Amino acid sequence: MITKRHLVFNLAIIFIPWMTLLFIGKRNFKRYSLAGIVIVVFEIMNHIYGHKRNWWKFYDKKKSFFKDELPFSIGPYMPLSMWLLKISYGNFKKFIILNLISDGLFAFVLIDILKRFKIISLNNINHIQFFIYLHFKAYLLYGVQNLYERFRKTA
Repeated sequence: MITKRHLVFNLAIIFIPWMTLLFIGKRNFKRYSLAGIVIVVFEIMNHIYGHKRNWWKFYDKKKSFFKDELPFSIGPYMPLSMWLLKISYGNFKKFIILNLISDGLFAFVLIDILKRFKIISLNNINHIQFFIYLHFKAYLLYGVQNLYERFRKTA
C-alpha cells in the first residue's frame, strides 16, 4: 500500500519536471527529445537492475517497481536531461560540470533528505557508488545527442 506522502511525492517528481518543459521551446523539445527518450529507457533498465540488487530501500511496504522506481525514471530524468543539453550542448566541459553538480546534489544531498522523509534510502550501495551510478549516464546522453546532431546535419 502506498502512503499518501509517497503518492504526493511520486506525483510531484513526475509532473513538476515535465511542466518545466513548457518553457524549453518547441524547437528545443524536438531537438533533445530523442536523447531524453534514450536516457529514460536506459534508466528504466538500470532501475530494474538496481531494484533486483536492492541498492535502495523504499519505506512503503510491498516493494513495487511501478510505485517506487518508475516515477524516478519517467519524472526527472528526461526533462532534466533535455534542460542540461539545452543549456550546455556544444560545450562538453560545461555539460559535464552541470551533470556533476546535479548528480552530486542528488546523490549526496537529496537522497538524505528523502531518507529523512522516509521515502527512500540507499541500501546496498554507498553515496559515492550511487553518484557514479547516476553520473555515467551523462556520457551516454551526450553521445546520443552528438550522433543525432551528426545525422541531422547530413540529412
